Amino acid sequence: MNPFDTVYHQLCEEILEVGNKRDDRTATGTVSKFGHQMRFDLSQGFPLLTTKKVSFKLIATELIWFIRGDTNLRYLLQYNNNIWNEWAFENYVKSPDYHGPDMTNFGHRAQQDPKFNEIYKAEMEKFKTKILEDDDFMIKHGDLGNVYGKQWRDWKGIDGTSIDQLKNVIEQLKTHPYSRRHIVSAWNPAEIDSMALPPCHTLFQFYVENGKLSCQLYQRSADIFLGVPFNIASYALLTHLVARECGYEVGEFVHTLGDAHIYSNHFDAIHKQLERDGFDAPELVIHSDRSIFDIEYEDLEIKNYQSHPSIKAPIAV
Repeated sequence: MNPFDTVYHQLCEEILEVGNKRDDRTATGTVSKFGHQMRFDLSQGFPLLTTKKVSFKLIATELIWFIRGDTNLRYLLQYNNNIWNEWAFENYVKSPDYHGPDMTNFGHRAQQDPKFNEIYKAEMEKFKTKILEDDDFMIKHGDLGNVYGKQWRDWKGIDGTSIDQLKNVIEQLKTHPYSRRHIVSAWNPAEIDSMALPPCHTLFQFYVENGKLSCQLYQRSADIFLGVPFNIASYALLTHLVARECGYEVGEFVHTLGDAHIYSNHFDAIHKQLERDGFDAPELVIHSDRSIFDIEYEDLEIKNYQSHPSIKAPIAV
């Protein structure tokens, strides 16, 4: 098994062994460990897990969405990326503009009631179509508030001025590589209530040594089965893109987790994944000289990615 899958499997096994049973906001229930760190040497390949198929397209388009400072669903839906749909849909069905079937607690009801699940899926498809085709509807109901991209690229200072954290950090990395202030924070206490979902991956820091760029992420809340495989690959990709922008090689991605949890309805899926042996790690290729701020999904390629089939599990909203 490659080193990336190995480190991830060790995390899953440790939480299942020593984790605490806890209630949570979604009323699903979890087994949780507080405080865990994983290290990934990016010179050994790209950390896209192989013991289940993980969609690089979803990861890359979401990261590009963050980098552009975008907070509206339309760009994601143009790439059939449905990661953020439930949160925008929840806001919409709670609004006075929604006049369809009752969608109260749709996440749990869709899992438990096949008939309702069909109704829910039909309403979601209508919602997605309107986001893509109706500009007014998109502006009103497609925006997720001041989530990641807004904070990375347009943090509001105390005097109301805009701070482009990502751009500033990249300039610092070029001019003062050994600074200890190469930090971007998505956790803005003044704007938490204006976000569809408070940031789970809250803060990242870059570190330069021997011409190599490393990145450490602090993630306050880590959905181990669904979210963390995406987070690992996303921040590895970010490290590659920033390193390339600044003229460095890649070093490590260090992933520090706060509340590392496995949802109770993910146990069977986790056990199924842990029974599998992995394949060799794939390779990331960037086919463009574009700046990180202009990069397109089509510029990126994952080569030699071999994996086991994907494993489905419900998302907790």
